[in-house]
Amino acid sequence: MQPFRTLTSLGAPLDRANVDTDQIIPKQFLKRIERTGYGDFLFFDWRRTASGDPDPAFVLNDPRYKGAQILIAGKNFGCGSSREHAAWALSDFGFRVVIAPSFADIFFSNAGKNGIVLARLSEEQVAELLHNARTIPDYQLTVSLEAQTVTDGRGFGAGFEVDPFRKFCLLEGLDDIGLTLRHAAALDAFETKHDEAAWWKAK
Repeated sequence: MQPFRTLTSLGAPLDRANVDTDQIIPKQFLKRIERTGYGDFLFFDWRRTASGDPDPAFVLNDPRYKGAQILIAGKNFGCGSSREHAAWALSDFGFRVVIAPSFADIFFSNAGKNGIVLARLSEEQVAELLHNARTIPDYQLTVSLEAQTVTDGRGFGAGFEVDPFRKFCLLEGLDDIGLTLRHAAALDAFETKHDEAAWWKAK
């Protein structure tokens, strides 16, 4: 997992509330066993027309937001089923931050474990960011995990809360496997000692 400290990027406005995980990554794409390759299917039903062509009306198909790594969304983002694939799809597409007034609990946990910073701001603050991202060309935001702030260099500034343990993991780039591997030496020592103590079982 890539460490996260500070990111300055274009902000893409997804002005929709209650975006559920089935919209983030539709169920027909859950058959893959890899954790990569889901970016092409992110918001698939919204990004594509019935004929399969890119829908020019959908925000992420707008050339103005190409390369955005910060997504600004409405309240209750990530609701619905608990599929971790939703976090994989957002990450694989290139998003490292999602800003919203609220997030579904399981999605919040899954996103943090996959290196995505979720910044809860007030509805008024998010409405301001959505407006700015829609109306200001090349609207850039800076998200600092260390300072727990969102700023735009134009006068906007807001703080967000982060669980200390999740903040540590994001700053250090540690997922659940990475956390376990920090204790690799102790685990190896335990296994060696255990094997030696149980030598008789091999006879």
